[in-house]
Amino acid sequence: MFDLILACIIGVFGGAITGLIPGIHVNTAGAFVFSASPFLSYSYSPEVLAVFLLSMSISHALLEFIPSMFLGVPDEGTVLSVMPGHYLLLQGRGKEAIRLVSIGGFGAMVVTIILLPVFMVGLPVLYCFLKPFIWIILSGTVVYMLYRLSRDLKSLIWSSILFLFSGIMGWTALNSPLSSSVSLLCIFSGLFGVSTLLYSLSENSVMPKQKEKQVLELDEDILRGIFAGGIAGSILGFLPGMGPAQGSILAQELSGASDMGKEREGFLVAMSGVNTSDALFSLIAIYIIGNPRSGIAVYINQLLQGLDFNHLIIMIFSAITAVSISLVLCIKLGDWFGHSMQKINYEKMSWFVIFFMSFLVVLFGVMEGANLIFILLIYITSITMGLLPHYLNINKSHLMGVLIMPAIVVYTGIF
Repeated sequence: MFDLILACIIGVFGGAITGLIPGIHVNTAGAFVFSASPFLSYSYSPEVLAVFLLSMSISHALLEFIPSMFLGVPDEGTVLSVMPGHYLLLQGRGKEAIRLVSIGGFGAMVVTIILLPVFMVGLPVLYCFLKPFIWIILSGTVVYMLYRLSRDLKSLIWSSILFLFSGIMGWTALNSPLSSSVSLLCIFSGLFGVSTLLYSLSENSVMPKQKEKQVLELDEDILRGIFAGGIAGSILGFLPGMGPAQGSILAQELSGASDMGKEREGFLVAMSGVNTSDALFSLIAIYIIGNPRSGIAVYINQLLQGLDFNHLIIMIFSAITAVSISLVLCIKLGDWFGHSMQKINYEKMSWFVIFFMSFLVVLFGVMEGANLIFILLIYITSITMGLLPHYLNINKSHLMGVLIMPAIVVYTGIF
């Protein structure tokens, strides 16, 4: 028991480190641990290593929102949080934003665990029924979201064009010789990170003083966001072809929140809930349908040689412990970031982050031996496409076609 608790605590701090460093995916860190497992198994049981990996993935899922908000450096799980998070930051509400994602992640994890018996009974039936229709569900969701988030015919046309072209770019990049990690780093850095920072610089945005006292009330919107995040994250970790993009859309609909206007708070809560609950439920999918739904879940499944009921109980208690510690870490580190950022020149910091992300894109490309011209072409195209929604005054969420369209194409069975 002591070894399991210690593994959980160490995993949380490991996930905090990987979550705060831009460009590092939790699956990459997990791969190192898994590759070393033959040697680690001499000293530690498979259950200890599994708890470490699960705790690391949960902590990473929560802590990665900090660089996403304060530095504008997103990845697949936090990409849609950049817009509302950056908005609150520029209002001096950065600490409030961090508390929103902290509460969202913790609350959604609790919701997921409470509803686990319902999921275990209902989702296997739902899985068998929906699997052939995934592409139809995704297509219908896209059409609805294009309509719902468009003000008029002109914005609907531009939204559709951006969705289509971002989807083509995503299909091209993800089917190129590049690894998916390098492709996604390149695409998300351009579409949502660098483009947002460049637009802020063009508007002469400055980092305002962050409010010291944060009064956060658990109103109906936040509670609805917590519940929606838990439900969407569970479905996300269960159904094939569902990623953070699709999960965030589902969470939006369940919560009634938006990344625009007064509903930003509920949207951030739901997004965080999707990310965190998915970390657990993608593992629970092993027990329910015998199929892991994430890289970390694959590693844990290999270590444990399958997930039985005793393993499930250990994983649930580890998840509660990990998300509780991560909640405190996220708030404390988020407050530190908010305080430190006030002492930094926002313009210089923005340019530093832009150059740093560009350096990472090139560095990971070189390490993989990829064609740098191809990488730079995708990167520049992503930045250009990411700037368009700002000047066209349309919702930037439509750029998630970069992941949704390839998923639709794959599940049609055409390719």
